[in-house]
Amino acid sequence: MAQPSELISLDTALEQMLSQIVPISATDIVPLTAAFGRILAENILSPLDVPGFDNAAMDGYALREEDFSASTPVPVAGKAFAGQPFTGEWPAGTCIRIMTGAPVPEGCDAVIMQEDVTASDDGIMINRAIKLHQNIRRRGEDIARNAVVFSAGQRLTAAEIPVIASLGIGEVCVTRKVKVAVFSTGDELQQPGKPLGPGQIYDTNRLTVHVMLEQSGYEVINLGAVRDDPALLRETFQKADQVADVVISSGGVSVGEADYTKQILDELGAIHFWKLAMKPGKPFAFGRLSHSWFCGLPGNPVSAAVTFYQLVLPMLARLGGQTGLAGGKRLRVKTTQRLKKSPGRLDFQRGILHTGDTGELVVSSTGNQGSHIFSSFHTGNCFIVLERERGHVEPGEWVDVELFNHLFGG
Repeated sequence: MAQPSELISLDTALEQMLSQIVPISATDIVPLTAAFGRILAENILSPLDVPGFDNAAMDGYALREEDFSASTPVPVAGKAFAGQPFTGEWPAGTCIRIMTGAPVPEGCDAVIMQEDVTASDDGIMINRAIKLHQNIRRRGEDIARNAVVFSAGQRLTAAEIPVIASLGIGEVCVTRKVKVAVFSTGDELQQPGKPLGPGQIYDTNRLTVHVMLEQSGYEVINLGAVRDDPALLRETFQKADQVADVVISSGGVSVGEADYTKQILDELGAIHFWKLAMKPGKPFAFGRLSHSWFCGLPGNPVSAAVTFYQLVLPMLARLGGQTGLAGGKRLRVKTTQRLKKSPGRLDFQRGILHTGDTGELVVSSTGNQGSHIFSSFHTGNCFIVLERERGHVEPGEWVDVELFNHLFGG
């Protein structure tokens, strides 16, 4: 493990964090209406076949194979609707009018769509060749009884919850929500809605983290802003450690006379690292308290957001039992302009991915990349990810871009 004072890569930092995390074992039983964003703690097994019976894929007529090539009208012997199947006798040489979703009658070999026949009082004339079993949805062809539909570790979204509901399952076993305590540090912080005093700034980092945590499905314990007072900081850390799985502070992890966070953490726990070869976000701390994990975000707004996005969110997902923690979707595109960069740190510049004059995707910078320019997240839609040892990038060069997710409006 790297020493706390070493400058380590993002990949190494993330590997160190994830390798130490053991997912929470506690679970909750919740109704599907409260399951969005939760992580399955158990496999979902299908109690039935989906569909539960052979049914018509479209409106038309149910036929037996011997009538596929009829040269005279095929009489209609009855009708079948969704929820109202045909139950009478089906005479040889006849067809059944059938609607989408209706059970196909026993002996049906295909459904011909209504657009491919000419209907009259005498029956239907078949105008197109018929293939055996066409337009029939077979029982269990979507999901078979006892099949694993979703595995433990799956995050539930609008793509999964309706499928579970279609199986007749009304509640699911999910991992208990990860509890995250959040606070910010600094005498200069003032709360939005109050007037600024001399040298003060508004406390936006804690708000940013709070909102992103809630939108990601975590339970937030907001402990407010703490002055640069060692006793108060120690008390806040101890309180947070008792109530949360993860403690996140903003500010106090850079090098400065009033940055007490590191020395208090040395007393109450251990810091595994606190310097990253990453821009923005060099002063990011990760460590362990008596009962919880600790993540110390930089004080600059963009740095705090980027480190939270790139490091804290994957760690929280692992703690919550989520599997398949792939990074954000990346594309390889050309840049339209010169990008300033010095070798030595992996750089996450904010960019605008758009369609160029010739129809291909290209990326442009949002402009000033200062770690205080938070409006770049509103202006942009992606990170331009520049390799650690790369220098300035000239127009037309290839770069990697990582699309923002829903937290930044992606």
